[in-house]
Amino acid sequence: MDKKLLHFENKIGYSFKNKNLLYQALTHSSYAYENQTENISDNEVLEFLGDSVLGLIIADFLCANYPELSEGELSKLKSAAASTSSLSDFANKIQLEKIILLGKGERKNDGRKKKRILAGAFEALIAAIYLDGGFDEARDFLIGHLKPFFKKFHIKDFRINNYKSALQEYLQKANLPAPIYKTIMTKGPDHKKSFFVQVVSQDQSLGKAKGHSKKDAEQKAAKKALKRILGKKIKSLSSEVFLFKKKT
Repeated sequence: MDKKLLHFENKIGYSFKNKNLLYQALTHSSYAYENQTENISDNEVLEFLGDSVLGLIIADFLCANYPELSEGELSKLKSAAASTSSLSDFANKIQLEKIILLGKGERKNDGRKKKRILAGAFEALIAAIYLDGGFDEARDFLIGHLKPFFKKFHIKDFRINNYKSALQEYLQKANLPAPIYKTIMTKGPDHKKSFFVQVVSQDQSLGKAKGHSKKDAEQKAAKKALKRILGKKIKSLSSEVFLFKKKT
């Protein structure tokens, strides 16, 4: 494991003074539970701390780079960068899935591919860097992911919204009833359940989608409805947030 940790530190560009913090950040609760005799701490507390550290860094980054945006727009961009989908993508870029410690059950259930597990481990890693090296080290590490994430888009040329809010606003302006989200069915075991949702207005189906949670499926259904209405004018920033080209 020591060689793997060293290789991982080289990958992320940070060397831990306290290797136990890194080890804890990489330890999922399923692994700690199966190895209780070794008195191993899982990464859940670090994940909790990392969520707050990450939120502050993202907010600081956005305020510094997009001072012209409103509080609502900044909040939506922050939500996009801090979403489970985005954080799991950041985790994949540093190959976190290869080194995370999982219990046998999670390994059998493709735990290394689960966005929730990867996102949590990434938050825990940020907390570990913060505790080991301070706020500046944690910020430098995360900004290395934030810059390319936002660089793909010229934010100032777009309006920012999330799919469910935008669909509601669109229907409201058209004097149509607000969208209603109906769960058509659920599939799979509790640890890997899929939700199928349909969004309707005036008893007319606007879009159907599948997601790993009701919220996720609802956003995807709203996204399908908006794509049908607005076409190529919208660009996805995350599973919930999109950009809409401003009129020039």
